[in-house]
Amino acid sequence: MAWLYLLIASLFEIGWAVGLKLSQGFTRPQPAAWTLVAMIASFFFLALALRTIPLGTAYAVWTGLGAAGTAVMGMYLFDESKDPLRFLCLSLIVVGVVGLKLVAGRTQPLP
Repeated sequence: MAWLYLLIASLFEIGWAVGLKLSQGFTRPQPAAWTLVAMIASFFFLALALRTIPLGTAYAVWTGLGAAGTAVMGMYLFDESKDPLRFLCLSLIVVGVVGLKLVAGRTQPLP
């Protein structure tokens, strides 16, 4: 369940990052309000995930998925660059996140 909470937290992180752009520096009340709600929800679900998932792993996954998702949303919503190298770099972030998930349960370092 903790990993689901972390995924939800990451989705809300993407939401508040996009909301910051849409609120134009908190000058537009409705997007600003939704941004604050998304921020609170993101931290709430991150806190739930941290009950079980180690801090370093949870934070790296939260920020990694948030950064990659925000970059993709920027391409889709704001016509940001869709350069193939950007996609390669974003895929490396996702590979790192998957790697952290796979080794999160290890209690012993690899030999």
